[in-house]
Amino acid sequence: QLRLVESGGGLAQPGESLTLSCTESTFRLENYAIGWFRQAPGKERKERMGLLCISTGGGTTNFEDSVKGRFTVSRDSANNTVYLHLNNLQSEDTALYYCAAQPAARGSSWCPRQYFEFDYWGQGTQVTVSE
Repeated sequence: QLRLVESGGGLAQPGESLTLSCTESTFRLENYAIGWFRQAPGKERKERMGLLCISTGGGTTNFEDSVKGRFTVSRDSANNTVYLHLNNLQSEDTALYYCAAQPAARGSSWCPRQYFEFDYWGQGTQVTVSE
């Protein structure tokens, strides 16, 4: 059973940056497409917003226009970690951020686009953007 752990959340001021990490202690994340989602305050699980995904082949897909040019995703295979880099944070970025994983063939360009296509989820890490 994959157990994803997110970390790196916290309090940031508008314009600042944070880097979130998604790790797994047993299974190699390079065998999974990894998506990043966020759930804004008051929203339900089914309303989680897909942000970005990185395929097993290393390609990235951006699902949300509001984060284009500000958020990026990357893999660190040596540390079995996938990062979400949050730059120029705004108050509307305040949310609980989740990483999710779905098995995929090595070298694939495929990334699931919907939250229900991911089988494995972490517990989330809170990002709060405020003056």
